[in-house]
Amino acid sequence: MKISTSISHIAIVFFCIFGVITMPPKASKAAAADPENQLVIELKDSCKVVIDLLPEIAPNHVKRIKELTRQKFYDGSLFHRVIEGFMAQTGDPTGTGSGGSGQKIKAEFSNEPHRRGAVSMARTGDINGADSQWFIVLADSTYLDGQYTVWGKVSSGMECVDKIKKGNKFNNGSVTDPDKIVKMQVAADVK
Repeated sequence: MKISTSISHIAIVFFCIFGVITMPPKASKAAAADPENQLVIELKDSCKVVIDLLPEIAPNHVKRIKELTRQKFYDGSLFHRVIEGFMAQTGDPTGTGSGGSGQKIKAEFSNEPHRRGAVSMARTGDINGADSQWFIVLADSTYLDGQYTVWGKVSSGMECVDKIKKGNKFNNGSVTDPDKIVKMQVAADVK
């Protein structure tokens, strides 16, 4: 008992003399992020969005998105369908919502929820019908969970996403004169 009491007293004296015992700082989310698993998207007015990719839950989707990004497939891609309080969709080279890259990706559903800032694949009625189109969730939409593959999360720049021009809610979010992705890069490739 006396030894543990003495150790406690020493610890209290040490604390009083030196203040708070310092611990190594936690790595910030940005510092800990792997640039090979982050996307940097430039929107109008030089507004930037950073997406942290989730290869641990959607490896095939992340791989394909990175391939298309490195091919500059998404540069100039329109946000052709944007529904206030729901999502902003892009990734169709035709800008109509019916195009794609021509390569389907098998679904990789997970427990990752469709909360604000989640990035998920759009698809046809076929659960394995995802191609190149994807969307950023503007407001929690957990009713999509288990039906669409979440492959990333916006880690910064959600205020830029919120500024994307909204579509006509009576026309399934179709946007007249839509905003676009100016440039999209894997963070490791940004110079």
